[in-house]
Amino acid sequence: MQPIIVGVRFQEIGKVYHFDASTVEGIQVGDRVIVDTARGHQLGEVTQLVKNPEHPHDGTWKQVERRATPRDLVLRQTWQNKEIEALIDCRERTAQLRLHNVKIIAAEFNFDGSRLSLMYNSETEEKVELKSLRQDMGKRYPVSQIEMRQIGPRDVAKVLGGMGACGLEKRCCSKFLTEFSPISIKMAKEQGISLTPTEITGMCGRLRCCLYYEYENYLSARKELPKRGKRVKTPQGEGKVSYVNPITMAIVVDLPEAGKIEYTRDEIEPWDELEALRRKSQESCQNKNGECDCDKTKPDKN
Repeated sequence: MQPIIVGVRFQEIGKVYHFDASTVEGIQVGDRVIVDTARGHQLGEVTQLVKNPEHPHDGTWKQVERRATPRDLVLRQTWQNKEIEALIDCRERTAQLRLHNVKIIAAEFNFDGSRLSLMYNSETEEKVELKSLRQDMGKRYPVSQIEMRQIGPRDVAKVLGGMGACGLEKRCCSKFLTEFSPISIKMAKEQGISLTPTEITGMCGRLRCCLYYEYENYLSARKELPKRGKRVKTPQGEGKVSYVNPITMAIVVDLPEAGKIEYTRDEIEPWDELEALRRKSQESCQNKNGECDCDKTKPDKN
């Protein structure tokens, strides 16, 4: 029997995880459910019914235990209201322990308060000893299991929110990004973006996520256009490519007499390919004696 796999999200802008909902009758998108995760029981929302799911790498899907009841929803709201208090308490104790390289970013209870996750970021690459902090927080919240979870700069920006470096009122990571894609300097170079740090760096101090958005389009467009420095044939003669604009599928050609002129892709022909075809044609028409067979086929004018 094919299992019923659903996608469940635990945060408004968060990653979607797959669970087996075969034991829950008539489950639909929008239902609130209780699931068992690696971090204990969590309350999440069903966002999709997955068709033809790929088998998980670890063997089996975790189960959806049941639909959330009104009591579960109230309980979740009650513990959510205590998260700010837990965050303040943790920051206060961090200062008392003189953990200057540790920044407590957020506190998060699971739906029934049995687990408290304290997310932090460290400015040092060395491992930070947080045993005392965890024990102290455990004494303040004895009914909760304390977890210290280190997060990276991009996740910090996502949690804190705020205005984006481009001027948007809300950063992309906090608005719609559920996962972070790997970003490299190469992506900025391919799009002709200035490599000035202020131009390509986001508020998190890392390369901007938006460098990834149009990268594939630039790659596919550049494959159809000659590279900068290549020689091409234009209606005004042969010249060298001085600038490539993948968005408009146009290039600027530097002509010896006319100067720089912009052409569309359909108006130019690669000079290298034409030269190669010309040479191949000349080689194929020569006989063993080095004479051109083409001349023999021409009619005698006399």
